[in-house]
Amino acid sequence: MLPAVRFYWFITLVALPFSLTWLLVVTSGSIGLADLADHPFQLILFLLFLGYALLGFWEMKRAPNNLRRNYPVLANIRYLLEIIRPEIQQYFIANNTEERPFNREQRNIVYRRAKGLNDTLPFGTQQDILEQGYRSLHHSINATTVEKEHSRVTVGGPQCSKPYSASRLNISGMSFGALSANAIAALNRGAALGAFAHNTGEGSISPYHLAHGADLIWQLGTGYFGCRTADGRLDDREFARKSALDVVKMIEIKISQGAKPSHGGVLPGAKVTEEIARIRTVEVGRTIVSPARHPEFSTPRELMHFIARLRKLSHGKPIGFKLCIGRKSEFMSIVKAMRETGILPDFVTVDGAEGGTGAAPVEFSNRLGTPCLEATFFVHQVLVGAGLRDRISIISAGKTATGYDMLEKIAAGADMVNAARSMMLALGCVQSLSCNTNHCPTGVATTDPRRGRAIDIQAKGRRVCNYHHNTMHAFLELCGALGYQNPSQLKASDIVCRHDAGYRYFNEIHETLQPNQLLDSSAPISYLEHWTRADTDRF
Repeated sequence: MLPAVRFYWFITLVALPFSLTWLLVVTSGSIGLADLADHPFQLILFLLFLGYALLGFWEMKRAPNNLRRNYPVLANIRYLLEIIRPEIQQYFIANNTEERPFNREQRNIVYRRAKGLNDTLPFGTQQDILEQGYRSLHHSINATTVEKEHSRVTVGGPQCSKPYSASRLNISGMSFGALSANAIAALNRGAALGAFAHNTGEGSISPYHLAHGADLIWQLGTGYFGCRTADGRLDDREFARKSALDVVKMIEIKISQGAKPSHGGVLPGAKVTEEIARIRTVEVGRTIVSPARHPEFSTPRELMHFIARLRKLSHGKPIGFKLCIGRKSEFMSIVKAMRETGILPDFVTVDGAEGGTGAAPVEFSNRLGTPCLEATFFVHQVLVGAGLRDRISIISAGKTATGYDMLEKIAAGADMVNAARSMMLALGCVQSLSCNTNHCPTGVATTDPRRGRAIDIQAKGRRVCNYHHNTMHAFLELCGALGYQNPSQLKASDIVCRHDAGYRYFNEIHETLQPNQLLDSSAPISYLEHWTRADTDRF
């Protein structure tokens, strides 16, 4: 017999009768309520033993867990500890550099910069700078100062009549519904204070995205929320009306996202409140399905015509698309379609396989997609090789916490960077990893208004602004440390990767292309084999 079972029967057959006898003796054989109240210790002891015996008997016969049947009552200690395991790990066990997705060092720098506190590091780095694959920079003795005017870039190609001057760092797509009303409003206030852009996420433009007048990047997902017909197609008239809002500066078509590429989404009808239904232009109480593919286009050529359609409806505002790179030939198919149709997007947003704020199936999150840095480099090289890079901006939307994270993405080929989770940290997120439960302890990733009210919109908006300002400052300082006067001078050879006993530059690990090299078939085979398979009539 298991020790735990023996202990249970000891309590049931020995301790319980003994405590009852003791109680009866103490009360001189009377068990009236008045007498029991005079001896609370004996009564409590008896009730504890009784509760233990009854719970244990039920668990041995009916408990759904094997452990609770073999170890009645005591096994519950294991489940209680399991519930608080993440907190124990985070607060007492993990060191500053080992947690994921954001380690303690990264979180602390976001918190301190958001609060405007000292963000320096004492006593040297805690990183293993000799670790295989460790990335760093080679500085210049001729350090310079980068002027703040270079902290912005213009998005809008030759087919765009309303280009937008964007910050190098902006808020990535996060929908109302995924984040609370107060969280969205605080992000919007921070973006307004810091003069940077706020991506709406695919949940459409909510009143909270408009609360403080920040510049918006309106994201259109496969559900076309906010401008959809009853059968889930794009409503041109509604799109034209909302895209005409002055705060809408850019429109982003979301083809796929890093957390769950090629995977749709479902919002249960129980969560489709009147407010959600009004914002997303859907029916109250009806389950919303976001398909894995867009109903408005099914080929690269059709995507280009869809871009032209949105550009016309929005009266020339910058139109682009967001995707996580999977099969390389499929992105090249899109690039071929650009050249064949003559229709160019104004920007391409590259999402990394590192994932983001969206909840995703484990297999999708862990095993699909290309990491952001490599994907950004690939997109940049393909556009160079196709002779289009100077007319299309690149936004890198992978995991970003520090100025260095920004720098390496821009060095790999991006013009600007979008960040989501670090902006959530600036709001007060503690990485509790409960975004998919609606029980976010800080009120950030929840639809529960009781939890969301914990966010002080004015104060947290200021922190978001502080984080952006201080991270941009660190980024520009790093650029100056490399001897550059403009971040546009950054290049892949600035990224140094630890390799064996020495190091290699990023552009030595990943092959580069020369302008138009894909067009004359002189590109390296690693690109040419995918370019040859690319077809504008199918993805």
